Amino acid sequence: MSSLLTDRALLWLGALLYLAGFLTGLAALTRRQSSASLRTLLNSLLVAGWIVQMSGLYVRGLVVGGCPLGNKFEIVQFVAWSAMVLYFFVGTAFRLTLLGLFTAGYAATLALVSLLVPSWDLIHGAKIFGKNPWIELHAALAVFSYGTFGLLALTSLMHLLQNWSLKHKRLNGLFWFLPSVVQLSQINYRLLALGVLLLTFSLGVGASWWLRDTASVNIPKLVVTLGVWLVYAVLLILRWRTWLVSVRFAWVCFVMFFIALLSLGPVNSSRHHEVILTPER
Repeated sequence: MSSLLTDRALLWLGALLYLAGFLTGLAALTRRQSSASLRTLLNSLLVAGWIVQMSGLYVRGLVVGGCPLGNKFEIVQFVAWSAMVLYFFVGTAFRLTLLGLFTAGYAATLALVSLLVPSWDLIHGAKIFGKNPWIELHAALAVFSYGTFGLLALTSLMHLLQNWSLKHKRLNGLFWFLPSVVQLSQINYRLLALGVLLLTFSLGVGASWWLRDTASVNIPKLVVTLGVWLVYAVLLILRWRTWLVSVRFAWVCFVMFFIALLSLGPVNSSRHHEVILTPER
């Protein structure tokens, strides 16, 4: 029980640090602080929150004997964590201060909601993936791809806001800090490609095991996951062929992520191990 309390305390602290980063960054923008000072302050809080959240997930992983992806609470926490990982790469590479603000609000929302809904944190037995590292890798990559699609939804929202500001000639306030639509379009394309690649690799790893043990295949979970992969793969092809670009592309990416999030419910409930058990502590 002490381990469980410890990991939840760490996850609470990580979520509150994300929230502090979001509120501090928002206040700095309203006061028109310099981009450099805002970026330093925001990233310091986000790095601290990410480290604390990762520590909480690590402690929980020790309890369950593997990657903590055994219920909706753990999955949502992992999605928030993976989105923050991607921001550190994308935001640093493109110097996107405002993306950090959006990511902080997004990660804080996911983390806090998961902590505030007790029914999401069902107790499950240890060794949730048995002793199979391939299935564990499959699950981790799949959830990480959802984190990628989440960040894609954020950059798509930024694209829509920037397009609106240009159309209505509103170039002051928050809109001043938004990247150009060209830059956001490039980022969206790369994030979509990365998310599809991760989910494809995840399905490939899972398939290599399921072919050896077809009885272990969970059909509802497989159908839902393949459906999400297929839609994003088609979206990537349409973007690559320039048949779906700019504002329409951003809208589809933004809406599609919420549909993908809804799929986490059927996927999680279909798992045969999601039965309330008394874990070995």
